[in-house]
Amino acid sequence: MEEQLKQAVDARRTFAIISHPDAGKTTITEQLLLFGGAIRNAGTVKGKKTGNFAKSDWMEIEKQRGISVTSSVMQFDFDGKRVNILDTPGHEDFSEDTYRTLMAVDAAVMVVDTAKGIEAQTKKLFQVCRMRGIPIFTFMNKLDRDGREPLDLLEELEEVLEIDSYPMNWPIGMGKGLEGIYDLFHNRIELYHPEKYDGERFIPLNEAGEIEGEHALAKDSIYSQVLEEVELVREAGNEFDEAAIAAGELTPVFFGSALTNFGVETFLETFLQFAPEPSEHKTQEGEEISPYEEDFSGFVFKIQANMNPAHRDRIAFVRICSGEFERGMDVFLERTGKKIKLANVTQFMADTRENVENAVAGDIIGLYDTGNYQIGDTIYTGKLKVAYEELPQFTPEMFMKVTAKNVLKQKSFHKGMEQLVQEGAIQMYKTYHTNDYIIGAVGQLQFEVFQHRMLNEYNTEVIMTPMGKKTARWIDPEVLDEKMSSSRNILVRDRFDQPLFLFENEFAMRWFNDKYPDVELKALL
Repeated sequence: MEEQLKQAVDARRTFAIISHPDAGKTTITEQLLLFGGAIRNAGTVKGKKTGNFAKSDWMEIEKQRGISVTSSVMQFDFDGKRVNILDTPGHEDFSEDTYRTLMAVDAAVMVVDTAKGIEAQTKKLFQVCRMRGIPIFTFMNKLDRDGREPLDLLEELEEVLEIDSYPMNWPIGMGKGLEGIYDLFHNRIELYHPEKYDGERFIPLNEAGEIEGEHALAKDSIYSQVLEEVELVREAGNEFDEAAIAAGELTPVFFGSALTNFGVETFLETFLQFAPEPSEHKTQEGEEISPYEEDFSGFVFKIQANMNPAHRDRIAFVRICSGEFERGMDVFLERTGKKIKLANVTQFMADTRENVENAVAGDIIGLYDTGNYQIGDTIYTGKLKVAYEELPQFTPEMFMKVTAKNVLKQKSFHKGMEQLVQEGAIQMYKTYHTNDYIIGAVGQLQFEVFQHRMLNEYNTEVIMTPMGKKTARWIDPEVLDEKMSSSRNILVRDRFDQPLFLFENEFAMRWFNDKYPDVELKALL
């Protein structure tokens, strides 16, 4: 049994796709699913009129706007590997969700638009990957359009992200002049228009890295230019180093076009060759739990309400860290010590789901949740008794007062508030004494999504009154004196009943510190 479990774990490849909005992240996810046989046709994300939406964008507001604001989980088999892809929100207002998702993966694929290069959001997410030391693979997308020079892009990647790069392939032309990619790693050329060259997709190269014999492409001036560029890269560039890739110090760079599905299959094959199998996970005590550990354990990194609006369900996404999940098994919830039976568990293909009988370390499973779980919860079996590292939580910067428009809809208003807050995208506070609801978020779009979902999923229209930016700081309940509250700060409780102040600005906070020098104020992250 142990050997079987080890083989199953070693076949897992679990990774997240990160990028700035519009770099083509959802499109590349679709193409990967296409190769895995998980979908039959890839719909372009922008094709709103056709109703042929991206498989991984299932929420109504995502379809309307053509953006991802939730993290989808998708699984398929390819080349003897079981692949788990987590498609993360590209929009910066949802970076907290993405940060937590990055805690649940073993590698990341960074998608970059060749016309725009490294953008702000990409940089932010990349830094989280670096913090965790996970391998990062780069896909330079949109070769079918005119973009920046490949050498420029590599230089920017190394300077801005402070990581070494190794080009696995090199573009032969761009936009309308795109002829193919020169594959340094496999020593071959992959053609963009095989029909122009007797239908052959790949041209093998000789030991010198050149086309043998007569070939129409060899007569093209762009071919000799690419040979010069490749020679320069080979002489002046970094060495290919598998250990540096595994340590997250060297990123292999692939050029291609997700929209026209060019270079994606080559990328997937090579990626699966070098992406790591499931790794050890740290507990709060600093112990590392092996994925081959016999006892089952995992942690909740995301909670999503109403993935199926007809059923009003809630799903807790769990990354399995060790052992094997079997349907119907009993687990302990570390936070409460409570025993829970895992009877109704699902695996995902974006908006389609299947009940799962068993899964192993590296897999992502969805537990139907009636309110048992919170983000960051650890579940385990047997004597393991682990608590995995806490997940990042961010201090909100923008705040709104929220009330139900219709007084008769209080019940569904409270239910909606409670459930959407448990997903972790917005945070909820109540004022002392009056118990008015205030919600906080990292960005404006989160409020819009909240309002949209309250109406569509809980049939409740909400009135939202902006309170502007505030500085949220928590205070120890034992030193709290309600006289500390003033016109410059609002005293509220979070959903765990912990007190905090919402300060008008930095000046108000400094004034408070001067007046109460012994009182410690704490932020989340």
